[in-house]
Amino acid sequence: MTFSVENVLLLGSLLLFLSIIASKTSFHIGVPSLILFLVVGMLAGSDGPGGIFFNDFKTAKLLGVAALNFILFSGGLETKWESIRPILWQGFSLSTIGVLITAVTVGWFTSYLMGYTLLEGLLLGAIVSSTDAAAVFSILRSRKVGLKGNLRPLLELESGSNDPMAFFLTVSMIYLLEDPDASFASLIPRFFKGMALGALAGYASGKIMTFVINKIKLDIDGLYPVLILSLVFFTYSFTDFIGGNGFLAVYISAVMLGNSNFLHKKSLIRFYDGQAWLMQIVMFLTLGLLVFPHEIVPLLGPGVLISAFLIFIARPVAVLTSMIFFPELNIRKKLFLSWVGLRGAVPIIFATYPLIAGIPVAKDIFNLVFFISVSSVLLQGTTLAHVARWLHVSVPEKIRRRFPLDFELKEDFSSELFEVDIPGTSGAVGKTVMNLDLPKTALIVLIHRDGKYITARGETEILAQDHLLIMADTKETVQEVYDVFEIQPALGH
Repeated sequence: MTFSVENVLLLGSLLLFLSIIASKTSFHIGVPSLILFLVVGMLAGSDGPGGIFFNDFKTAKLLGVAALNFILFSGGLETKWESIRPILWQGFSLSTIGVLITAVTVGWFTSYLMGYTLLEGLLLGAIVSSTDAAAVFSILRSRKVGLKGNLRPLLELESGSNDPMAFFLTVSMIYLLEDPDASFASLIPRFFKGMALGALAGYASGKIMTFVINKIKLDIDGLYPVLILSLVFFTYSFTDFIGGNGFLAVYISAVMLGNSNFLHKKSLIRFYDGQAWLMQIVMFLTLGLLVFPHEIVPLLGPGVLISAFLIFIARPVAVLTSMIFFPELNIRKKLFLSWVGLRGAVPIIFATYPLIAGIPVAKDIFNLVFFISVSSVLLQGTTLAHVARWLHVSVPEKIRRRFPLDFELKEDFSSELFEVDIPGTSGAVGKTVMNLDLPKTALIVLIHRDGKYITARGETEILAQDHLLIMADTKETVQEVYDVFEIQPALGH
């Protein structure tokens, strides 16, 4: 087949369609749909019936960096500060100390097993040291499994913040392999510089994004996603240019933006969630095309051993060690955290870096990483729901909510739906919804005005005599809402 623009688009659309259709099957068998996207890519590749030859690792890396920016930004937008604040230090420990321990233990084992140098082994360990929350939560949703307490936000925070650490370790090992005179000690200032600049740039960028989105007043609403996209890519590239960790900056900027009030917030969050899924599909299809199954077969034995070591030894050791100062997490929750350390697209993306750098064992490392990621998801992914129930960390079926709110179980949860009439004397009159300072757990569902029902958006202005339908999580939040509108609670509240 001649690869014209039309043919590329035809093949791309068919692969996307087949991937999405295949994802419906994955929900029934408990395997993340991303694995099936990968299989579709492999079937389309040169070793499959599709016969498409693709080995451009530079293009794959470029796609991977762009995709990871989308994935991290989308994840950060949906991260609620109220949820992660109680487990902030636990997540930080898992995403730094936990990642480091995983990289070191897997690196040592790989160098011993494969006869690699220690640095080459540590390179593979660094690449597979981060986890994939998208894979975990797609399985939990498909099996309708909820998690107790703070397990879900802890997993979200770890997976969103451990990719920057894995990236730092990966590029650092490549740096040491390329420069024999460099030492491990030289990595320490590089680490603190990268993380500090990344955090500062992310914080500043998040504030700037919020200000720009609310003040620019674009005439065409469809340009807001484009505006944000330009700011995201600028955040990554500028942070990388000044020597900071660009992935960390993107994630933090998204958390800052997601926890602020800005125009078209709900629609933009939904848009970037869809774009993140598109990027993950494209990445797994691309990576499937990059893999040549006949090259993986000779590495099946070592791949099985390294995967088993990662799943049953390295990850548990990393979790138990990094969580040693947090006794509030019981052993059952720690064991569950150990089991949900699924590897996804990110390790395979990072595995393209040593190939481009020309590291001698890079091709074997890429194939091993591919096998480790797939086997991790297949083994842990298919048993995840059973392990959650076995360890008693899942919400029992009889008390699980029927609504797809996807919140953690809280014993004091009590949803409140109530109505408020806005008097002309209220200080809220003339303000937009996003400037009301409503509690984060309160939502204006509907506004009744002049005989019409209006959907409350960020830019919707509150007027005197408006009749509001509001949802809140607790009675205390209801009182806070009344305080915002400067009115007395209605009878019964």
